[in-house]
Amino acid sequence: MKAVSRGPYEGVLLDLVHLLKYDRVQSAAGILGEQLAIGLAPVMLEAGLNPIMIPVPLHVSKLRIRGFNQAEKIAAATAKRLRVPIELNIGILVRHRATESQTGLTRHQRRQNIRGAFKVKPDMLHHIARRNVILVDDVFTTGTTAEECSRVLLRAGAQHVWVATVARVTKLEAARVEVRGAFEPAGVAEQF
Repeated sequence: MKAVSRGPYEGVLLDLVHLLKYDRVQSAAGILGEQLAIGLAPVMLEAGLNPIMIPVPLHVSKLRIRGFNQAEKIAAATAKRLRVPIELNIGILVRHRATESQTGLTRHQRRQNIRGAFKVKPDMLHHIARRNVILVDDVFTTGTTAEECSRVLLRAGAQHVWVATVARVTKLEAARVEVRGAFEPAGVAEQF
């Protein structure tokens, strides 16, 4: 799995992600998509012809609460801004099991929480066989969600998976998440 992010999860990128994800300002997705398209330029060369873009899915219960999937909105905006044609497919990967919020969990707890939460729809296996996949999400924190989605996609037949996120949590901040997670009950840091 290779991962690319437009920049650190701070400043304007953090503000834009929060506007989209928590304040539901969906116009922020266009700006985030534009930024991700810039960050994806080197990956597009590696991905070759006919890559497929897949956003990290939300579980239906969270989708009902939020009203939209922020990764899907960012992926759609990114696909529109890329200079090469790319297929965006939101129906291949599904989150079939609800999980706790990853906020405040250690890397080990995150891995356990997310394990087995995703699957490729059986009728879509032929669609990703031997294809390069660009998996899109908003923020790369510890990489456990990206790792699990990549594992599932590769087992289903994808040739390569690149993870593309608008922002990444710095190693220092990730270490803070680990330390906070060791002392805080799960879900305290994020109220949704």
